[in-house]
Amino acid sequence: MSSAKQKSAARRNIKKAAKVARSKKTIAHLSKKTRTALGKEGAKKAKLAKRGKRAKSTTSGPPTR
Repeated sequence: MSSAKQKSAARRNIKKAAKVARSKKTIAHLSKKTRTALGKEGAKKAKLAKRGKRAKSTTSGPPTR
C-alpha cells in the first residue's frame, strides 16, 4: 500500500507529465505507464461528466473519497 506522501508525489508527476504532453504534443512518446494513468484519469472524468456530476480534478488538492 502506498503512503500519502507517495500518492501525493504520483499525482504531481502525472500532472507534470500531462502539462508537458499538452505543450509538446508528446503523448505518444511518454512511457506506457504514464499514458495508461492519463487515460484512466480521462475516463474517470468522462464517466463523472456523463452522470452529470462535476468532474473534479484528482491531481490537485487533498484526495477525496
